[in-house]
Amino acid sequence: MSRILILDDDKAVLNCFEVLLAQARRFEVEALSDSTRAFDTLASREFELLLLDMDMPEVTGMEVLRHVRQHHPGIVVIVITGVGDVELAVDAMKLGAHDYLCKPVDSGRLIACIDRALERTRMREELRAIEAQRGPGLRFGEALKDFVTQDRKLLQTLANVEHIAHSDNNVLICGESGTGKELVARAIHQLGRRADKPFVAVNAAAFASALFDSHFFGHERGAFTGAESAKQGIFEEADGGTLLLDEIGEIELPVQSKLLRVLQSGEYFRLGSTRQRGADVRIIAATNKDLAAAIAEGRFRADLYYRLNISSVFLPPLRERKGDVALLSYCFLDRYSQANGKNIQSISEPVMELLDGYAFPGNVRELENIIAGAVVLERGATLGLHALPPYLLKAAADHGSGVPRHVRKALAEIEAEHIRVVMEHTSGNRTAAARILGISRVGLLAKLKRLGIGVDPAARAVPLAPHDEPTR
Repeated sequence: MSRILILDDDKAVLNCFEVLLAQARRFEVEALSDSTRAFDTLASREFELLLLDMDMPEVTGMEVLRHVRQHHPGIVVIVITGVGDVELAVDAMKLGAHDYLCKPVDSGRLIACIDRALERTRMREELRAIEAQRGPGLRFGEALKDFVTQDRKLLQTLANVEHIAHSDNNVLICGESGTGKELVARAIHQLGRRADKPFVAVNAAAFASALFDSHFFGHERGAFTGAESAKQGIFEEADGGTLLLDEIGEIELPVQSKLLRVLQSGEYFRLGSTRQRGADVRIIAATNKDLAAAIAEGRFRADLYYRLNISSVFLPPLRERKGDVALLSYCFLDRYSQANGKNIQSISEPVMELLDGYAFPGNVRELENIIAGAVVLERGATLGLHALPPYLLKAAADHGSGVPRHVRKALAEIEAEHIRVVMEHTSGNRTAAARILGISRVGLLAKLKRLGIGVDPAARAVPLAPHDEPTR
């Protein structure tokens, strides 16, 4: 059971919370109305979560929060505040509070918020456990150190990767862009018998048929106009090691034929040379295309497919990896906070719910970029919605049906505040404001009406700009 401390000087509220959490039968609850005893209570026992009232005499909620962040950073803090003190709650979030709830607190919302907060704590503990397992004696953990997952199917896939690596089979890795195909390819190389030999990765789709022979097989001096010296090809660079052919589904049919010939014979000639060379190279191919469909449409050779697909690995998209969005979010938060000299301790509930509901077409790579960019913009101790990239906020607003109500409300508030600032900057000039916002004037008027934003009477008296039409 999770141990929770409730700190509120209103004994009626305190008793209500205590009964509510006790009825859930999942929490061990301790209630405290005297804030002067808070520091000693926190030091005497281990708590996972603190429900903290902001408005208390003598020792304020903000003072308690600062103490917790300094002396008990592992405790998750949920702030309870009055409706008129939302600004104070936002300041608490900047200091590292996980979330805030306004009185009167809805019981269902409170329990859900606590459950999600404790789940985030378990995520951090699991991350620490994963890191602890990556010792030098664990080859699997070291080779796949950049894969962070708790998804059972993916964990099984990664376990299979180690067995595949110990063979010398060609491998076909399938998965959407950003799922980590090159990471798996490098792991297979590192875990296999060719680990001390070269690993060469190339974008196979970048080579047209006319350039394939020169780049892959190399050429001798004078083999063609401009060949002023001999040059080894990609197969020669990867000799004895591993060659990753990325985007294999994009290569042209003539190139497919040449590649198949090398794989079948294991031999090739440099351009301009009669000396036969051996191709002792393990091939790993990667694609985000449906090769079976490409074969049916005549765009990919079936015989090349079977030559490459001796062993296969499928990497699922992030949206299908249960629980991994939160796990990876905190992993990237720790990584980029440290890299940027920040002390961001947590991710706010609205941000986490938005990320959980997003489809991530760019998969893990996109999530990493989102967190990396947000860390740079965040000035507090909790990653907030304001730090997220505009395209993500827009996507959430455009698909609001899949986003929780309180998150949609927060997004609307951010959008409204941004429009207010722009309108003030342009002294109420709607045409100029629309231009800054990147929308049409009609679109701006619709947003002003939808968000309930009125222009200050003084602003309406400002003379119209030359291109600003009167409102009809």
